[in-house]
Amino acid sequence: MNRRSSKKMKQRRAVFMLNIVVGIGILLSVYGIFSSQTATYQTTPLGQSAVTAEGETVNSPEMSHGYKIVIDPGHGGKDPGAEGISGKWEHEYTLALSVKVFDLLRQDPEYEPYMTRTDNTFIELEDRAQMANDLDADAFISIHGNTYSDPAISGTESYYYADESFPLARDVHEELVKTTGFRDRGVKQEDWMVLTKCDVPAILLEVGFLTNPGDEETLLNDARQNEIAKAIVSGIKNYFGDSQI
Repeated sequence: MNRRSSKKMKQRRAVFMLNIVVGIGILLSVYGIFSSQTATYQTTPLGQSAVTAEGETVNSPEMSHGYKIVIDPGHGGKDPGAEGISGKWEHEYTLALSVKVFDLLRQDPEYEPYMTRTDNTFIELEDRAQMANDLDADAFISIHGNTYSDPAISGTESYYYADESFPLARDVHEELVKTTGFRDRGVKQEDWMVLTKCDVPAILLEVGFLTNPGDEETLLNDARQNEIAKAIVSGIKNYFGDSQI
């Protein structure tokens, strides 16, 4: 091998080694970026998913870090609830209204809404309450439609169990009565299981009677549902506003 060939060989080896070093550097950079992204993903908090009125699935903890509000659409699955005078079922109405309340709350960074169910699923009463307890929620709101054998009976009733829940029931009830225009049937203390099992402020809303023609027409009307949802949210915000004074 002559001197010129030896020099070319050395140059080729040097270029080869340089390419290896550059390649390793690129691989290490890519790995570092991937590892950083993976670590960020793994530390992202996971929570109860809910579905908006448009069918969008959302994750509450990523949206806000304010007051935790658990919204409980009454009934579902094998427990359809009351049958309205039109033949429609309570579980459908409660879910539709609850989603509207959820949508309104998630627009405010001061609130972190959750839902106990997002479809026609049966959930035990204890499990609904336990969700609020596990989250250490600031409020639990169970939404229902009332029923009675006499179709002439109408109006709005709100329930609480623990004394500490009364201010929440009162504030939401006042807004509901103003908005629906239904007869004010009062705020009442009852030992409903979904309330007694809650360790956080908890209320149950019987917004109106699905067995009353006038009440049901209002409750099932989409535009009126939007107004009722706003009333519930206003009551919730009034409660937390008062608690900060």
